[in-house]
Amino acid sequence: MLNLHHLRLFRAVATEGTLTGAAGRLNLSQSALSTQIKALEASLGHDLFERRGRGLVLTEAGRIALEHAETIFRTAEDLSATLRERGQVRRALRVGALATLSRNFQMQFLEPLVGRADVEVVLRSGNQSDLLRGLDAMAYDVVLTNLAPARDAASPWRVQRIASQPVSLIGTPLRAARAPMALPELLTFAPLVLPTPETALRAAFDGLIDQLGITPNIAAEADDMAMLRLLARADAGFAVIPPIAVRDELRQGVLVELKQLDGIDETFLAITRARRFPNPLMTELLGA
Repeated sequence: MLNLHHLRLFRAVATEGTLTGAAGRLNLSQSALSTQIKALEASLGHDLFERRGRGLVLTEAGRIALEHAETIFRTAEDLSATLRERGQVRRALRVGALATLSRNFQMQFLEPLVGRADVEVVLRSGNQSDLLRGLDAMAYDVVLTNLAPARDAASPWRVQRIASQPVSLIGTPLRAARAPMALPELLTFAPLVLPTPETALRAAFDGLIDQLGITPNIAAEADDMAMLRLLARADAGFAVIPPIAVRDELRQGVLVELKQLDGIDETFLAITRARRFPNPLMTELLGA
């Protein structure tokens, strides 16, 4: 029988890279930890580590063992969390959102659950790599983003497209009243507030201006939807932004939608991890 205690100790050594570091973290003597690891290697019939300098690196068998160990412990944690929450009155939904994602879109997505007495929504923002690490560790049930993650056959991610919004030129009513209406002249002479070059939205916009053969008048750039909205409100120029990001300003007449940019849209994605015990609240949001 595989000893799960030995497997947990093995995972700690693989993470730390040294017996000394793992022993200190586990509050064990180095000799006791070494004995336990040797017992696991004997039960599996393979060496799991090889020594390089002062550290330990995984052998091929060790890498396979670590992959299975992570799956075993994630399943155990998932089961424990699922059964704990079934006994509670309130269920938690843990959401990670890309820091630059439209807050209005996030609220629209979560609206079916917001305010429910039986649901607690925990929402945290961050960069894509940190959010995916948190999702892999089951700190989040879902990650909301507009950036599709790199995937291959071994990737655990499930990516679902949940919305696609048009992108428009948005500005103040006074600026819109003075602006030329032909798109090439508008993009050439009017000051523009643009997403930064590393964003998918900016890549699509740059493709449009290349197609039109023009050089835009860039007044400002920002990687955050909230900052693009504030710059448009401050009349820095016409913002290239999905109308949903400035929905309240459009309703109030603070900003107006001058022209929709055909062929450019903002795609919103929900990323989940393959789990044996998915949060049932995700089924309500995404469908079966």
